[in-house]
Amino acid sequence: MVTHIVMWKLKEENKAENAREMKKRLDAINDLIPGLKRLEVSTNILVSDPETDIALFSQFETLEDLKTYAEHPRHLEVVAFIKSVAAERRVVDYEL
Repeated sequence: MVTHIVMWKLKEENKAENAREMKKRLDAINDLIPGLKRLEVSTNILVSDPETDIALFSQFETLEDLKTYAEHPRHLEVVAFIKSVAAERRVVDYEL
């Protein structure tokens, strides 16, 4: 099982609205991409250092499934929006 975690700090302009829109767009691809087993998105960050506004937790059976997700057109549409509103991004992928 491969776990993919991404955390973003958003730009200050329209931060709350952009966080809601990011969550909506990420949640919408949950059942659309082959190989994506689990996807959770939260804007309810309790503690984070450095500061995080939105976090994504996702799981895949294989690294190939993660690659399929990363290259999927629907995911790339969401990525384009995220790049326009994110100030910082942190990622960790690990395999169990």
